[in-house]
Amino acid sequence: MQAAGPGAIWELVDPENLRVCADPSNMPFTDESKEGFENKIADLVASKMGRKTVQYEWFPMVTGFVRNTLRANRCDIIMGYAQGDELVQNTNAYYRSAYVLIYRKGAGLDGVETIEDPKLKDKRIGVVQSTPPSANMAAAKLMRNAKVYPLMVDTRYAPSVAEIMVGDLLKDVIDVAVVWGPMAGYYVKESGEDLAMIPLVKEEGGSRMTYRITMGVRPSDQEWKRALNRFIQENQEEINRILLEYNVPLLDENDQPITQ
Repeated sequence: MQAAGPGAIWELVDPENLRVCADPSNMPFTDESKEGFENKIADLVASKMGRKTVQYEWFPMVTGFVRNTLRANRCDIIMGYAQGDELVQNTNAYYRSAYVLIYRKGAGLDGVETIEDPKLKDKRIGVVQSTPPSANMAAAKLMRNAKVYPLMVDTRYAPSVAEIMVGDLLKDVIDVAVVWGPMAGYYVKESGEDLAMIPLVKEEGGSRMTYRITMGVRPSDQEWKRALNRFIQENQEEINRILLEYNVPLLDENDQPITQ
């Protein structure tokens, strides 16, 4: 399979079908019933770029995901990938988001916006192992009462970490969850509870909490990357609408929330 157009002769992109590399059980991003926001964005890509169908190569988002999907030429695009990761070639970013604090409103934590806030002392804080907030929590001496969740979960056999963390918050197993916003916003919305979800954009020092998310393609697929960049530029408002439906905390380049 070769993409059309000058310079694309060595590209392996299917010109008729959008072949997506995805986890079959990774809500709110993707799932086999195609209910995730990346599924919806894939549908938009296919529609706008004249692809007949969206075809999925399903593989759990664990070690070896890129090697066994995109690099094996079984698919042509990973819908969400952090900018700067060397395993893939990144398109331009189509959204920017942050790690967030989640807690019950009216439970004594209202107004907390940073990990260093004294109100968090002695609170039971849930955090994912080896993520940027865990380093800031260690610096703030908050790990003693922390509940640490695994970084990698094979969602064929267990719920997503964000789903578990929000569930633990609702069951009062933890007082605060610190987690990647796009993972958690969906479960905050689905809970129906009055939960605060605060992007960590006011941290002083420590690890970076905001990241740009791109689509990932093979390094050789230059024409495909350029076509996707055009798609992103021309359809940003529609992309934002999909993300906001799933309660993804979107940020502009000045860390201000995007709400429409």
